[in-house]
This record gives sequence, C-alpha cells and structure tokens, in this order.
Amino acid sequence: MATASPAVIELSPAQVPAVAASRRKPKVTASEGTVKYLTQRRVAGINTAAGQATESIEGLKNPDFLAVGLGGTNLLAMLYAVALGRRAVGVELRGDPFLGVHWNIREDLYHQLGLIDQLMMARYGEAAIPKKLDGSLFKLADVFFHVDTVAGDIVPDEIIDGYDKEQHLVGTIHDVEYIDDRWANGKPSRTITLLNPPLPPSKPDPAKIRTNMYDVLDGPSTFQTAASAIQVLFRRYLEKMEEMDIKDGRVPRARLFTHHRVVEEENDGWIKQPDGRFQVRIEEILEMDFKGKLVRLRTPGSNIIDLGVPELFCIAQGFHSSDGERLGFEQKDVQVDHNDGRGPVTAQADFIAGLIEILVDGRLRRRIASEFDKEGNEFWVRQIAVGHENDPEIGWVLVQVPDYLSFDPIEAGLLPEGTDKNSAEYFSNYQLLLHDFYIEQASLVLGIDQSELRKVQMIYGPKLFSLVERQGEDPRVAPNGVIAGDSFGNGHFLTSAGAMTGMIGHSYRFLEYWQRRNEGHDVESSTRLLADRIKVDTEAWLSVSAKEFTEAIPINFGAERGEQIAKASGIDPTKHAHSINSNARERHSLLPLDPSDWRRLFLRNGRVWSAKLPPLSEEHPSLAEWEKVNQKIKEEAAAEESMMMAAATTAPATKSEPILVPALDANGHLVMRPIS
Repeated sequence: MATASPAVIELSPAQVPAVAASRRKPKVTASEGTVKYLTQRRVAGINTAAGQATESIEGLKNPDFLAVGLGGTNLLAMLYAVALGRRAVGVELRGDPFLGVHWNIREDLYHQLGLIDQLMMARYGEAAIPKKLDGSLFKLADVFFHVDTVAGDIVPDEIIDGYDKEQHLVGTIHDVEYIDDRWANGKPSRTITLLNPPLPPSKPDPAKIRTNMYDVLDGPSTFQTAASAIQVLFRRYLEKMEEMDIKDGRVPRARLFTHHRVVEEENDGWIKQPDGRFQVRIEEILEMDFKGKLVRLRTPGSNIIDLGVPELFCIAQGFHSSDGERLGFEQKDVQVDHNDGRGPVTAQADFIAGLIEILVDGRLRRRIASEFDKEGNEFWVRQIAVGHENDPEIGWVLVQVPDYLSFDPIEAGLLPEGTDKNSAEYFSNYQLLLHDFYIEQASLVLGIDQSELRKVQMIYGPKLFSLVERQGEDPRVAPNGVIAGDSFGNGHFLTSAGAMTGMIGHSYRFLEYWQRRNEGHDVESSTRLLADRIKVDTEAWLSVSAKEFTEAIPINFGAERGEQIAKASGIDPTKHAHSINSNARERHSLLPLDPSDWRRLFLRNGRVWSAKLPPLSEEHPSLAEWEKVNQKIKEEAAAEESMMMAAATTAPATKSEPILVPALDANGHLVMRPIS
C-alpha cells in the first residue's frame, strides 16, 4: 500500500519565502542561509531557469493562447492553436508528466492527431516541423499508432526520439469481457459475455472525428496507454518546436514554463484590467523535501515573468483548480434522479485503485457482482482490469467498495475503543484491512487465487478514493478566459471518460475557436461559443456516466453491445442498484489518483506475472460455498422434519394447530411449512 501522499506546502513568492496562510498547511520556512545559497545558485550557476527553454521574452508577451495547467486537455489545445497559426504559452507546476494511470482511448484521438499533423504541414511546411534524432519528421499520429510498428513495454521518449523504431505508444484492445456475478433467484449466478473488440483504423482520418461527446463516450475504446505517455507525446512536440524556433532565430510559436505557477500574492498574479480581462504574471518555483513534505517556494533569485494579457486563456489543472477558485469558479455536486424513489441524490462511488505487475495484456475486463450487508440488502459493486498489449508490468485494477463497508480497525475489532485514529497503529491496521479487501476483489476480476496474487509485485496502491459527479455553472471565468477538463466538471472515470471529454471534446472546441477567429468572427462571440460547447461536452459526460453509479450495463460498450450483454445476462435495464444516500457517507480523497502520489511510490515487491491470465471459470466463485451451506441446511431441515413426523405420530395436532417443519422454497430460502 502506498504511504500517505506527501503534503504539498505552498510558500509565498517573497524573496525570503514566508509560509502562505492556510488552515491545512503547517508552517514551514526556509532558513536565511538556505535562501542565500539558493539565490547564489540560481543567479550564478543556472543561466536558464528549470522548466523554460530561454530567458528571452520573445513570443512571450500577450500570447494568443495561454494554457494554465499542462494535462492532456491544454496540451492538445496548445497544439491546435499553433496549428492554426497562433502563439501559445503553457504554464505547469509539476515539471514533466508522471501520472501513470492507464487510459482507455477512443479512436477519435488518433484521428485528431492526424488532423494536427496535416494542419502543421499545410501551414509551416516540412522545414518547420519538429524532427526526430535521425532527421525524420515527428508525426504525432505515427508515434501514437502505426500499422508497421508494434505495442509493448515502452519508454515514450525512446519512441518519440526515434531511438526505438519498432514500437508505438499505445496498445490495442484484443479482449473485451463482461462478467455478471450478481445473484439470481436467491443463489450465486455467473454470466460471461465476450464481445468483439473494435478494429483499429489503418490510418488517421479527420473525417471520422466525432463532435458529439455522448456518442464518443457511449462507444467502445480502441487503444490503451499510460496517461503520462500521451502527455509526454504532446509536450515533446511543443518543446521541439520551441527549441527549433529559438535556434533558427524565429519568434517561438510555443513557449513552455514547466516549473512555474501564477504568482500567488493577491492581485499580483491574476491582475484584472478595466475591461474585465486578466493580465497574468508567473513565477518560477522550487521544490524542497522537508522530511516527507514537498515544499514549493518561489525560487530565490528569480524574477516574476509578465505574460501580459492573452487573447484567450484556459485553466485545466485537474479535478481541483486553485487558479479557478482564485477567479471565483466553484464546482458543485450534481444531483441525479435514478427513478428509484429517492429523488435527486449526489452520484458517488468509492473505489480502490492499484497497479499490479501482471499481464492483463490488451484487455478491457469489467465485472459486476452482488455484496450483502448485515440486513441482507443487496449492493452492486464493479471492478475493472485494464492492461497494455504485450506489457506484463501493466495491470491496472480498480475495485468498488460497497456503500456500507468501512475500513475502521476499531469497528472491525482489530483495535480497542478509544484508540487514537491519528496513531501509527490505527493507520497500519487500516492499511491491512484495505489491502486485504483489495486483493480479495482483484482476485475475482482477474481469476487468480488470492494466495498467488499476493506474490505479484505492486507499484501503486491500493489507494482509496471517492468519485463524485461535480460541475461548475459556467466555463467562462473571464472575458478572455475559460476553465476546461476535469477542472470544470467531473464524472465517472472507469472508462477514461474524463480524459476523453477533455481531449476529444474540449480541446477540439479550441480548434473551432481559432477557426472562427481566422474567419473574422469577434473574440466575444467566439469565447462565448467556446464556453457553451465545453459545458455541452461535460454535460454529455455526466449524463452518460450517471448510469455507471447504479445501472449494470457499462457505458462505453455501445448500444449494440449493451443489448448483447442484457440478453446474455437477463439484465433488466430499468433495474437500479441499492445504495446509501451519498450525503450520509464519508468522502475519501476527492482527487482520484492524486498526482502527488506518483512522486513517492511505495513498492510491494514480488514477481512479475508474465503468463496469460487463466481462463475464466463459468462457475460463480461463491457457488461452491453456497451449495455447501445449503446442503447442510437441507440435511438439518430433513432431520428436523423427521423428528417432527415422529412427534406427530404420538401426539397428533388438531386441525386448528398445524405442525410446521423447515423446508426450502423454490428460491432456496429456508421457510416453515405445514405437514401435508
């Protein structure tokens, strides 16, 4: 189990850093000597700041587009801006991409990369396109996927640079499996549905780009790869473009600042202009390890960088956006009426995520099962296993925690009442319960015995988090700014719907924005339309993902596949799962797979499972135990009936007082019936 994420403490940008006021951040300061040393190192030893290519302000002031946060959404938006002839600047706090979660990718992204390659070539020509180390053209779509290269255990930079000429970034999906392990007729039941995997396109085709996000998200995924691999692909293209422009003496088409943030002092980073637009100033930051706490401070000796007033800026910083909050943006829980008699409730589900080094391969496996509380109420839980074609070190498994379950060691009887919940012993026992539940559930979706699964190496998790549907009111946060990606709205992400909405949906809206501007439309109407389309895309995601909280059929299998699953499993599409009101439940971390966790991995050492997953059993994993228990009940019932019959022969009952004996009804439930 990964240890708790190191707290990130944001320090003020003063030359001698003081601690930013926060109710959640302990006060930590750098000593005068430390600041002096860092200042000398910054001024004398480093000519170009970390995270930027040059100290020059060329191509920097008043850019056409400013991206605050460099995840997939904003990186792709930057590429579209440059492809349409605009200058783009990107600002990112955390340096290079490192988020290791795997994405299930719809083919539309591949077609969009092909479109960007075409637009870049048409506008700039071969001479101004980034190159690989051997001088060949750096084409986004070909690095992403090509029929002449293969999938495997990849290093993104080796493929991007051309060192690895045999592989592409993504894997394709060969196996799509749906396991329905919900009880039926009072007993464990299993139905396995094997679906035909989508065929990957042989080449990118911009004509196949879909703009209706509901259709995109409700359709199947074609590719799988690490989130960081996609982000590195986009980042390296922009970096190479910036580098070649600076080398050739051109005004850079793209500028990247990857260890920077908007100045945090009030009215000194986001500076409101008389017309309502915002001027933006950024600062270089330095991270220091304060004994388990990552402390971010303004780099001593560095200068504030004035980006001026961009025509358009976009904030896309993940689920929680501190810069969005500074501009007054707020997300609120989305209330959904599931037609189960409870009225509108907050859509929430708790999951545990882990990365196991096991050959899940090019597979998307979903499982739904029944869990029962002490009162016998049935809850549906879901699991998913995602791999990467030909890579035995990628086995992402996410398992849902039933609403009624808690990992409280005191409640579970491991610790006595009164144990301090902040103590090391409490935390250790909490980790123990969490890990045991995760291994138990992961073994069910993988089809591997728990004892064997415990021997397999695990490099992330298990990590518990809450998934809650949330959305802001309006993506437009300023006359010249919008908020997009997860920062605007967040829904169910088991099928990577959030990443797909941000890249395939929101980023494409920036292409439409620059197309309108190039056609002569004004900034005001173009920005308003951009914001409206971002909201429509997010609402499509939330509409689709709401089903994942209560309905049995997965959202991204498509209508035809959904009908196939319903027919095979006998699923009633109108039936919803029992759940506890979200308002009455504890919420865990609302940052699913917090990026900070990836800075300090905790390794559960073990073997790498490079064999194929075992064939799925056609028998429900609980059926044998259920039959054993019910056989015992039958035997006890028969013995009881025999005793009752013997008693009846010596003392017959009157007609008004029938003799009752235990028996099993048609559903296998124990009932009392009169002797006939």
